[in-house]
Amino acid sequence: MSLDENWELFEPSMSPQERRLREATGILKRLGFTGKQTNESAAYTLLALLDLDPDKSWSEATAPLRGITPIIAFIDKSYGVKYAPNTRESIRDDAVKFFVEHGVLVRNPDDPDRPTNSGKTVYQVENNMLALLRSYRTKNWQENLEAYLAKAETIRNELSRHRISRRIPVTLPNGDAVALSPGGQNPLIKQIIEEFCPRHAPGSVVLYIGDTESKFATHFEKDELSQLGVKVPAPSKMPDVVVHFRARNWLLLIEAVTSAGPVDGKRRKELKQLFAGSSAGLVFVTAFVDRAAMRSFLADLSWEADVWLADEPEHLIHFNGDRFLGPYPDVMPFP
Repeated sequence: MSLDENWELFEPSMSPQERRLREATGILKRLGFTGKQTNESAAYTLLALLDLDPDKSWSEATAPLRGITPIIAFIDKSYGVKYAPNTRESIRDDAVKFFVEHGVLVRNPDDPDRPTNSGKTVYQVENNMLALLRSYRTKNWQENLEAYLAKAETIRNELSRHRISRRIPVTLPNGDAVALSPGGQNPLIKQIIEEFCPRHAPGSVVLYIGDTESKFATHFEKDELSQLGVKVPAPSKMPDVVVHFRARNWLLLIEAVTSAGPVDGKRRKELKQLFAGSSAGLVFVTAFVDRAAMRSFLADLSWEADVWLADEPEHLIHFNGDRFLGPYPDVMPFP
């Protein structure tokens, strides 16, 4: 076993693949990562995002845009390690998520407004990190590593500031403000809260707002939901927006749909079960940007539910059978 100029221990019999894996693991440790963020899958993930085959030098590292599936494909092709499709979440949660949070990777630099749960989500090695890793196994490595670590917090803060500056401000009915991540259905969620609620549920209270960037809520009034008898389900089961229309004691369960997830028969049944303990009446609403967005889901929309179109905010479409059958005031005969 020998010690190279960068303090890595190598067996003479090590293959290029094993040596490269040991190098990547050592780099992650020097960057301050521990635990799962220094295991084999994390090291292979870093190598995939550098497009670094075993036979390339570190100076040849690049920064391709890659999603989780292409990362897995690269590891298989270049290192002969196969990850099953059900390992996607562990690679994302145990490696990629932490690398993004620590400024090693940037999420969706080609389209910052892309929602993080999009199948098109990609990641790229941050520029300062790429420059550092290209110097690995050179005489400048240790000096560059120390310089990077000294400014790492500044880099993370700048990336965070940039993400925050792109967030969507939302004003709640009580005047409080929250911010949603850009992209996905979040612009529609903003319209639901600022346009739908004042028109169709005046004086209401927003109890829950989901966000595509996180598995957790951006806004959550858990105590009031509990007071209404609701045992809060897992965030993944919650509708996008929950509103308590206090004047009528209705609980509005609203799905914002830009690509998937309307209140169809199955979803209505699921929400009915999840909120079965509610002391407020349940109202099921699907929100679309416009009629064109609604059209492809028209056959799936549930009866005994409502549809709201953001571009025609004064109106609601009731999928309620004969409950609202009858003439409107403007076509009633004069007495």
